[in-house]
Amino acid sequence: MKIVRTQDVTSKQADAAYFTGRVWQEPVAEAPAPARVRALRVTFEPGARTAWHTHPLGQTLHVLSGVGLIGTRDGTVEQIRAGDSVWIPPGEEHWHGASPERMMCHLAIQEGQDGRTADWLEQVSDADYTRS
Repeated sequence: MKIVRTQDVTSKQADAAYFTGRVWQEPVAEAPAPARVRALRVTFEPGARTAWHTHPLGQTLHVLSGVGLIGTRDGTVEQIRAGDSVWIPPGEEHWHGASPERMMCHLAIQEGQDGRTADWLEQVSDADYTRS
């Protein structure tokens, strides 16, 4: 058993290559092999969002606070709120982030495969983001 104490967890600003706006990440779980689960607490300032991306084994998002948006390549943009959970199937191109007026914090849970949990694509355009 391993206990990770809250005082040992640090927040880091997310890599601007994969995010628009200010986004903060804190690790929650990184299970050692043979387990593959990874979880992050991700906090988006208003208007902040991920780039388009996929996950080799899918992803679950659980919104902890605030109001967010999630979009798919077909142009669908859905609002998500505290308490909502979203399953994104393997390989589905999507993005997620805060609404324009509200912060959003979610737990992002995914499994790693061959050393990766996500495949990053291009940034989400303002036009795609504002389809909500």
